[in-house]
Amino acid sequence: MVKTITKVGNSQGLIFDATLRELTGLKPGDQVNVTVHEGGAIVIVPMTPVIGAEEAQSRAERLVKKNSELFRRLA
Repeated sequence: MVKTITKVGNSQGLIFDATLRELTGLKPGDQVNVTVHEGGAIVIVPMTPVIGAEEAQSRAERLVKKNSELFRRLA
């Protein structure tokens, strides 16, 4: 798919038209990771959270509690 870089205010952007949004499943507000490789290849990867923030915090707290002695020795 050939796309054209478009001027957006003082920046330039790539417009995700309906077809591209449908193919990627991306929507406004979604986060993506952009990587530029040697030769100028650009890779855009959607950053889809696997678990929510509250669940991540809960798991981290359990991990720290379970391994508190190990973390104390490492500190």
